[in-house]
Amino acid sequence: MPFPDGTADFRSDTVTRPTSEMIQAMASAPVGDDVYSDDPTVNLLEEESAAVTGKEAAIYVPTGTMGNQLSIMAQTHPGEEVLAHEGSHVRSIEAGAPQALSGVGFRTVIGDGGRIEPEDVERAMSMSGFFPRIGLMVWENTHNLSGGRVIPLDVMEKTSGVARAHGLKIHVDGARIFNAVAASGVPVDRYAAVSDTIQFCFSKGLGAPVGSIVCGPADLISEIRYLRKRLGGGMRQAGVIAAAARVALAGRDRLVEDHALARQLGAAIAEQFPDAIDPSLVETNMVRVQFAALGMEWPEMKARLDGAGIKVNPPLGGGWRIVTHRDVDASDADRLLSILP
Repeated sequence: MPFPDGTADFRSDTVTRPTSEMIQAMASAPVGDDVYSDDPTVNLLEEESAAVTGKEAAIYVPTGTMGNQLSIMAQTHPGEEVLAHEGSHVRSIEAGAPQALSGVGFRTVIGDGGRIEPEDVERAMSMSGFFPRIGLMVWENTHNLSGGRVIPLDVMEKTSGVARAHGLKIHVDGARIFNAVAASGVPVDRYAAVSDTIQFCFSKGLGAPVGSIVCGPADLISEIRYLRKRLGGGMRQAGVIAAAARVALAGRDRLVEDHALARQLGAAIAEQFPDAIDPSLVETNMVRVQFAALGMEWPEMKARLDGAGIKVNPPLGGGWRIVTHRDVDASDADRLLSILP
């Protein structure tokens, strides 16, 4: 449904508004000082998140970027490199944080849909002694810049096995890991099992207003808790927002609705503009369109969107990303389709 001002917002699943259930949970949440581990609502959220991912412990953080960066910081040393896909969020969309905060660089991989193959690891590790040491491998699932693509579990297992054989630590940027779960039917703990740490966001498709979490071994989470303080991530009476995150986590199965709407939208665009999109690549809640195939320049499209009360981010590198979520529905999608040339 549209926002109160009538806007249909397809920019991102981060724009979702808290539900009435979340607001009620926030209003009644028992709280304490989380830096002292005294906030009962945060403690419950961390216990529930660790349990669902099959990890020993978890720590609540303000953002996914902070969760990723804490995981990198705790598992690397300055001067090392991180093995990651060239289009990974940690490398491309976190403002140079790994370089600035942890003093690490990147050894990048080119692969379809965010994949890293076993041979990519072998190739990178064969350069040991000549290139900087690699200390960590990072997955991103689903893969944002590939259009919300799901990296298959068997690929992650095989590649992670090779990485572990070379002594690498492994982190999963699972900002949208429950979208991968909804699309594949693979339980989240199986995705998490390939890694030492996994981060996921409550504030994207899950719909909570604030927060992400890092799950992993108890000793590593203890170190991350210390480093969180260094980055200013101690949130004190954070139970107020953790309460909404608990509701979001419990309702994660609804993500299939977003995927269904994205598939419908992708199929409709493909029917009108066959060269603009391969609908089989709409795997989760993102529709990635080759904007040039629509036959319209962005300023004209932007004017049409504004006139129809629709928000979509401009194309990036030729790809136009349309994101479905809890707060858009079929009528909003129809409105978007109606302004295409």
